[in-house]
Amino acid sequence: MEDDFELIHGSGNVFRDFGRPNANVEQARAIIAAKIIGTLDERSLSTREAERLTGVSHSEFSRIRNARLKHFTLDRMITILEKLDEDIEVDVIFKPRTCVQQVVHA
Repeated sequence: MEDDFELIHGSGNVFRDFGRPNANVEQARAIIAAKIIGTLDERSLSTREAERLTGVSHSEFSRIRNARLKHFTLDRMITILEKLDEDIEVDVIFKPRTCVQQVVHA
C-alpha cells in the first residue's frame, strides 16, 4: 500500500507556516532560546548553577529549557545570553510585505 502525501517546502519560519500572528518574534525567541540551551549544555550547567553565575532565576532557565517563551522579551533573552558571557550580534533585515489586493465587485 502506498501512502499518498504532499511535500510542502516551508518558509524557514515554522511559526509563520502555522499562521501565528507574531511569527517573526516567536522565531527570534526560539533561536535565542536554542543558543541559551546550547550554552548551558556546552558548559554542563544546571539551571541552579546558571542562576548562581548570572543572577537569573533558575525558574527562568527552566522555562527556556521547556520552550515556554511567551513571557520573555527579546531584550530579556539577549541579556540572559550576555550574562552567560556570550557575545551577541543581531542582524535585522527589513523587507516590504507583499500586499494582497482586494478585488471589489460592483
